[in-house]
Amino acid sequence: MVGDETLDSLLAADDEVAAATDKLVETVYLDRRHPLPEAPWSEPGATWSARRTFLHIVAETAQHAGDAGIIRETIDGQKSMG
Repeated sequence: MVGDETLDSLLAADDEVAAATDKLVETVYLDRRHPLPEAPWSEPGATWSARRTFLHIVAETAQHAGDAGIIRETIDGQKSMG
């Protein structure tokens, strides 16, 4: 936490993001494709569907929730998912 953030304010912000995400999942066309940003881990011109993006977010969240995976990745540079 930084500045005037509190646990309650962070939980409220999380609830807002969760509600916005739920609405997006309910309304977006899941087969809609979007380009991936240019990056060393993406092939030029690569695209993902909204469905694949959501599944990737779920998998990343499950992998890192409650563990020190992000800290370990920062230290050793290794990752287990794309």
